[in-house]
Amino acid sequence: MVGVSYDPVETLATFAKARGITFPLLSDTGSAIIRQYGLFNETVAANTRPYGVPHPGTFVLDPSRKVTARYFEQEYQERSTAASIIVRQGGAGRGPTVTAANAHLSVKAAVSDGTVAPGSRVTLAVDVTPARNIHVYAPGADYQVIELKLDPNPLLVTQPVQYPTSERYHFKPLNETVPVFQKPFRLTQDVTIAASREAQKTLAGQQTLTLSGKLEYQACDDTICFRPTAIPLTFELKVKPLDRPQ
Repeated sequence: MVGVSYDPVETLATFAKARGITFPLLSDTGSAIIRQYGLFNETVAANTRPYGVPHPGTFVLDPSRKVTARYFEQEYQERSTAASIIVRQGGAGRGPTVTAANAHLSVKAAVSDGTVAPGSRVTLAVDVTPARNIHVYAPGADYQVIELKLDPNPLLVTQPVQYPTSERYHFKPLNETVPVFQKPFRLTQDVTIAASREAQKTLAGQQTLTLSGKLEYQACDDTICFRPTAIPLTFELKVKPLDRPQ
């Protein structure tokens, strides 16, 4: 892992020491490399301290150094956490976890991070395992699609839920084919902690932040569709202040 920013070497050294960072932090004087990659943030005024910053983002490389994915935000105050990127790449979340099981499926939901700050972009991953001969409906079906619904919160900015590729299921009694999930699958949703001045003031007085919602679905087998069900999900995240220059 390598970090690149427009900050001077001295600033990076102080930051790395304070945060216990051991991977290289490279100082891009005058934002030359940032400009070459087309990442220079043109929305920042030239007479302000953040001038020179890039649009924050992360490139993911494979062992051959080929870029396989990239994650970028529009606002420089926002940052995808490393754990969030790992979850979006298929890894496990390190934050609070909720598990549930019934006759139709089992669920394990986890947040990528247990501690957040204003501007943190984290990922909620919901791993679902349908029971044998059970399916739930995927987007595109005319029936109730399995859906992750987070409760509204002015301190949270949510992105659309990401679904994996579904499979086609032929329902013989009605001679219809619909998109379903009947093997283990994962839903993910990115959530950004608001970074506005008002949000920062509110979060400064809080030690925790609640992320809550529910997983709604209707399970079916080869002959019966069961009643729609909702599984509640609640996570308590720790709140930390932003790093401020001394």
